[in-house]
Amino acid sequence: MPELIELSNIDLPELCFFKRQKESQLMHYYEPDLGVFIVESPKVIERALNSGYKPISMLCNRNDIHGETEDIIKKTDVKVFVAESDIITELTGFKLIRGALCVMRRRQLSSPFDICKSAKRIAVLENVVNPSNIGAIFRSAAALGIEAILLTELCSDPLYRRSSRVSMGTVFQIPWTFINGFTTDVELLHNLGFKVASMALIDNSVDLDDDNLHSEERLAIILGAEGDGLSNKTIELSDYTIRIPMYNEVDSLNVAAASAVAFWQICKRNKNLK
Repeated sequence: MPELIELSNIDLPELCFFKRQKESQLMHYYEPDLGVFIVESPKVIERALNSGYKPISMLCNRNDIHGETEDIIKKTDVKVFVAESDIITELTGFKLIRGALCVMRRRQLSSPFDICKSAKRIAVLENVVNPSNIGAIFRSAAALGIEAILLTELCSDPLYRRSSRVSMGTVFQIPWTFINGFTTDVELLHNLGFKVASMALIDNSVDLDDDNLHSEERLAIILGAEGDGLSNKTIELSDYTIRIPMYNEVDSLNVAAASAVAFWQICKRNKNLK
């Protein structure tokens, strides 16, 4: 049974994970063992639990202790600290938006081969550093038929609190892992059996509805960072370069918005779309 603890002392040792820790510090907390991460909101916590992540403790706003949060608490067997919103803000350094935080243990990431072996349509993110963009891309990927996501080393971690919250917990549903390097390993994608399509603003691109593109049995769509976009090397080694037609002299979309358009168009003709 979970243990509810009325919080009056923010210096309790058990609160160390919540106490103004940087997420990069939490990631390496038990180094060389895997660290921890913080999940926000009942829905996201529920999806993390359903995916097998192990909770350590929870922190809840007293005003939000009932309803969805209460249901989540009943699914755990950990200490649940309950406090007023001003105490939580003092402890964490930010205003809790959605009622509950949960500290969870990280687990070993799978290899690119393991998460992609049966996938037909995957996304690759090259140096996308904004956590909100990561979360939005995952949400679109899960909703529109992308079956796995690979990230280069400079990408923001999908388990960061803002990323998982913006994704509505889909970071715990769609398989993902990091790949070595600061640019996309196109050779790896080819070895995994994928044709590679880079989204880039260059002249010799093809339309998103190109028949040859859609006829590919396995396709990896690469999206780049805001501003810089994809590296020249990634574009040169790709089998296709694709772009979204624009109007009114607009030359590009935010990467999260572009991902939704691309995922919808690329996946809608895929026979394996579920």
